[in-house]
Amino acid sequence: MVGANSPYAIERHFLKHLKSIKTLEAVELFEAQNIFLHFYKKNLFNKILYRLGYQKILYKINNLLLKKVEEFKPTVVLVFKGMEIFPSTLIKIKHLGIKITNYNPDNPFIFSGKGSGNLNITKSIGLYDLHFTYNLNIQKELKEKFPSTPAAYLPFGYELSDELYDKASKQKEINKVCFLGNPDKFRTSFVTILAKNGIEIDVFGNNWSKWVNHKNITCFHSVYNDDFWLTLRRYRIQLNLMRPHNEDSHNMRTFEIPAVGGIQLAPRNQEHAIFFNENEEIFLFDSQEECVENIKHLLLLTLHESNTIRQAARTRCLNSGYNYQVRASFIFNNFKIIIDAN
Repeated sequence: MVGANSPYAIERHFLKHLKSIKTLEAVELFEAQNIFLHFYKKNLFNKILYRLGYQKILYKINNLLLKKVEEFKPTVVLVFKGMEIFPSTLIKIKHLGIKITNYNPDNPFIFSGKGSGNLNITKSIGLYDLHFTYNLNIQKELKEKFPSTPAAYLPFGYELSDELYDKASKQKEINKVCFLGNPDKFRTSFVTILAKNGIEIDVFGNNWSKWVNHKNITCFHSVYNDDFWLTLRRYRIQLNLMRPHNEDSHNMRTFEIPAVGGIQLAPRNQEHAIFFNENEEIFLFDSQEECVENIKHLLLLTLHESNTIRQAARTRCLNSGYNYQVRASFIFNNFKIIIDAN
């Protein structure tokens, strides 16, 4: 695996669960992103140097990866996103008879920010033997543009222990709306409109107080680890807002909220409708007006009614296998397909 090793990287879930598959001989993670970020964040000089076109750090990463591949001799290399990896490096790995695969948790065709993609992503798409994507529309586009390369649909998931779920479920409910996520122009506007409609909302993230100023909005710092899950569960309503490149898809919160028994209010789109039953396991809206109506309805539910929704959402996650252990098994099964195809 090629990607990041941090407490919040999605790679850590797949690494953990792929390692638990008995028929998989060995799994290792090459920390490409960590090496890059160590250089980039070390000082301002390095940042300026890189932005001016300095590429030496990327050559170092790619040379280290090739050395790792020679030592480990993998059957398959799974690249997460791949912003640090040169197309020429992928070609060299492929020439060794190794299958190269990619999982991009962002859109490989539309870059919404400097961290969502670069030319390495663009120039490498056609080189892979298998693509995993979280988005049905991206899957369709991959199949249209690269018809000879399999594109598998791999939604996001959740990683939550039963012990932490039990702890979260025993909290006293706060009958308010909550949003977990950092502010941007769209989110700020949406939350402010809710506030102006008389909705009290608590927001958790970095620097919300610099973006909003309304008596109905209370700002808190970001929450992590156990506090993240406890906060998701504690409020009556968890608002989920899509980024522009995800408008007709889903995000990690889509599964994290119901997994901990949260009541999710999210935009109505094709994928949310596939994963959950509307008005039973999830609540959806097409407009800000419908969002306000849903909030007012949910805030008036009895505790018994809200608990019924919470349990239905949690049960759907369990019965449908929305956790990362099942997602990892899906990856492994697709590896076997492209290996056996030889």
